[in-house]
Amino acid sequence: MTVEAVSLRQKNPVQEEDVEEELGEIKLYKIRWVIIGIFVLYAAVSAVQWVQYSIITNIIVRYYGVTPVAVDWTSMISMITYPPLLLPGSYMIDRIGLRSCALIGVVGTAVGTWIKMFSVQPHLFMLGFAGQTVVFVSQIFILSLPPKVASVWFGPNEVSTACSLGVFGTQLGTALSFILPPLIVRNHDNIDDIGKDLSYLFYGVGAVITPVVILVFIFFKSEPPLPPSIAQAKLRLNRSEFSNKEFLNSYKSLLTNMPFMVLSFAYGMNIGVFAAVCTLLNQFILTYFPNSEKDAGTIGLLLVVIGMLGVVVFGVILDKTKKFKEVAIALEVAIALYVMTTIGLIAFMIALETYSKVLVYISACVLGFFQNAYYAVGIEFGVELSFPQPESTSSGLLLAVMQICGVIYTLLLGECLSRFGAFWALSLMVIFLGIGTLITIFIPNILLRQEALGLTAEKNAFLPKNKNRRH
Repeated sequence: MTVEAVSLRQKNPVQEEDVEEELGEIKLYKIRWVIIGIFVLYAAVSAVQWVQYSIITNIIVRYYGVTPVAVDWTSMISMITYPPLLLPGSYMIDRIGLRSCALIGVVGTAVGTWIKMFSVQPHLFMLGFAGQTVVFVSQIFILSLPPKVASVWFGPNEVSTACSLGVFGTQLGTALSFILPPLIVRNHDNIDDIGKDLSYLFYGVGAVITPVVILVFIFFKSEPPLPPSIAQAKLRLNRSEFSNKEFLNSYKSLLTNMPFMVLSFAYGMNIGVFAAVCTLLNQFILTYFPNSEKDAGTIGLLLVVIGMLGVVVFGVILDKTKKFKEVAIALEVAIALYVMTTIGLIAFMIALETYSKVLVYISACVLGFFQNAYYAVGIEFGVELSFPQPESTSSGLLLAVMQICGVIYTLLLGECLSRFGAFWALSLMVIFLGIGTLITIFIPNILLRQEALGLTAEKNAFLPKNKNRRH
């Protein structure tokens, strides 16, 4: 295996020897980029199925003869299955490691995808729903892994970027989930023609997931032979045998960690609103622009693609400036993104009222950029606030709160849309975002990762500055 060796040898050889003697050798392996690349594919193939039905709600309603609410549930099932499976899923991640969980998750995703391939008959909606359920039960081994993969495989100056890339996979799949169904499945007069289009859609995803299973089996590893950073070296040095008591204590620690819990509620409200709006996007767009299924898909695509740009931009900025470990800076970033997300949703709501597709597209870009950036920044902020608890546990709790909020908001949004119209339904979501902004402001200041690790200024000086140095 080819490696990039990162030397700790700096200007003070005496202190450097103490660090190496205590923690051992630190290396960055080139295969880490293969690992994160596979994870991106893995996450994308799962996420591409999120709004696969709901972005073409009107067509699915015609083909299967079901209600719009039933179609909404094909998206909400991803949110409803996650919270109750969080504890057993996190237990397995900590118990059997990254590789085994990745294999279980990708095989489960493949099985659910294959089930849907056999559901293309007007009377087989529930079979497709069962496949969708299997896919999103398997997602428990995807959503909470980016910070875990990043910290286990990447150096201290790369963690934010790697975490952002992991989130990028989910966002990429979500983007394709918006655009592919409207492009492939047309609202034909003939029901049989709709069935043929649905077959193309489901078989296409099935053709992609199979090689991804093989890639995960061959290349995906739990951890590198040597740690990539002082932080991981310390954790390995102090690592003990897994125990049920320690696992439950980690959750107890998080649930009693006030700053983390405050962030959890704020995070859940923000991303929950995004999930609800995306689930009902087809219905919102068709309310103002009839027969515009393709526009709904394109607007959803922009929400996520521009959002992916925001994820990467903020990930790189936080790595380059090395400011994320400062509480004040972290809070300022989170609050700023929350405020801009709220403004973006207000702009989207007003743009719909103008019946101008151009303004709707522009406002969707603004909303997507800041809301998706908050998605990634919020996860990493949660990891910092909860250190030294496992990354998969802290991010899992954040996502569980988000999923619960997503289900509640989707049901509220759908009810308000049918009773009072799109404007007032979206106004309710703006109110929730405003409350979330206020909650974020009151996140208490605590010592973050570097202080929790007990790293002194002298030892921090040994953090690798040139990843191309070799022993």
